[in-house]
Amino acid sequence: VGHYARNCTIRRRRRDAAYLQTQLLIAQKEEAGIQLKAKEYDLMAAAADLDEIKKVNANCILMGNLQQASI
Repeated sequence: VGHYARNCTIRRRRRDAAYLQTQLLIAQKEEAGIQLKAKEYDLMAAAADLDEIKKVNANCILMGNLQQASI
């Protein structure tokens, strides 16, 4: 049984204006050398994880497309 892109699922995080503004404020604090709170570190880690998940998902889709093209 082959690998199909539909088997690669991710939970999408809604990126609304409030979320993006929070990320911006956290990044500004980090650049200014202000100590971040644990919750802010968690948000930064979640954003980095989301970027990694997007890369993995794109690779899964590419692999699925290549596999179907070779059939």
